[in-house]
Amino acid sequence: MIWTSFLHAACLTLCAPPLQDAVVVEQPQEPEAPKAQPAVAPVVPVVPAADLRLHAERVYTGTGEILKNALIEVRDGKISSVRPGRSAPEGVLQVKAVTAGMIDLSARLHSNFNSVEQSTEVQPHLDVAGSVDLHDKRFARLARTGVTTVLVNPLDRNVIGGRGVALKTHGPMEVEARRLNGRPILRGAIGSEPSAANHAAFGRPTDFYSRRPTTRMGVEWEWRKAFFDAVAAKRLPEKDFPGAEDLREALAGKRTVMIQAWTTQDIRTAVYLDEEMQREGFGDLDLVIDAGAEAWKEPGILVRNSTIVVLPPHTAGGRVGSDGAFLAWNTASLLVGEGLTVCLSAHGAGPGSATLGHQAGFAMRGGLSFDQALAAVTSAPASVLGLSERLGTVHEGMDADLALWNGRPFAATSRVTGVLIDGVIVVDPR
Repeated sequence: MIWTSFLHAACLTLCAPPLQDAVVVEQPQEPEAPKAQPAVAPVVPVVPAADLRLHAERVYTGTGEILKNALIEVRDGKISSVRPGRSAPEGVLQVKAVTAGMIDLSARLHSNFNSVEQSTEVQPHLDVAGSVDLHDKRFARLARTGVTTVLVNPLDRNVIGGRGVALKTHGPMEVEARRLNGRPILRGAIGSEPSAANHAAFGRPTDFYSRRPTTRMGVEWEWRKAFFDAVAAKRLPEKDFPGAEDLREALAGKRTVMIQAWTTQDIRTAVYLDEEMQREGFGDLDLVIDAGAEAWKEPGILVRNSTIVVLPPHTAGGRVGSDGAFLAWNTASLLVGEGLTVCLSAHGAGPGSATLGHQAGFAMRGGLSFDQALAAVTSAPASVLGLSERLGTVHEGMDADLALWNGRPFAATSRVTGVLIDGVIVVDPR
């Protein structure tokens, strides 16, 4: 009986036709009430916080504009904003006055005889950067005085000493990290200094100083010969020599030629050299006279050649340099009045009474206006270096190289109390 029922059920299962898919009829559903959408916040650009903010009662921008009660914001080593008419936020660094960091084109930070190769008098291809010692305490001392950029040149013992290098006075301890790639500088000298160690060879030479030049005329001859040889080497490759391309770039105006010339006779020689190159069709030098103490005697020859002049620091007696040149107190004012570009130098003087800021103050006593004095230590040297887009003025986008003052800049009662270089507080005024 059990087996019969089991067989009957199995037969029904195996013999039954397959079932068709059931048709599912969806019942109409009432529409749901629309859900409230979450509010979308407006897109606000993310602005990173400033690295540093400082408030100044006066900001001397270097463009002739004075901003009162200005808030300066620094981000990533650059000035991100300068907003006048602001009250000082709580906790913000506050100072009396701000200018752009000062620039010294004749800081004399060379490593003495290690910065110049004296085996030959003409070494235009040598780069002084290889001899710079960033551990030299003079860099830090200059930074304390508000000098944020310097031009380091070789020692003026050669007629043509080599290439100068522009550096920040504070930063990484690597020359290339501090180096500013602006307009290239070719350094040389005219006067008694390049020939000072040389002596005539009567009979057998005793050393490599037994050579010419031994006079000012010989120094001038070395300059002329170097340029003539460089031009000849372009036509005759077999006459090529190290540094010839640097000299040709100088003739083409692609490289500034900075010549130390203290006295009026040496300044005249430098200008005549440039004019001779023009007459010969060799080119036109972009000439800068460094240490041009006696430029006041014959400003006309500088005007006709549009020569830039870097003045040496003042002394109590007026006599300056190895050639005993006389620097008049009103030299800067006289040259600027003639339409010349003038830069001031302290020759690397650290904290004391002869800093670059003091030199600007002395020039003001000699007749320069405040704006002219400020330009002579900021925007004018920045232009010589080809770095006007980064240095020399205070506005958005410039390097955050700032000098902070406790009063009106260059006044006898004021001094630099704080310094920023690339947005870093190097000297804290607090």
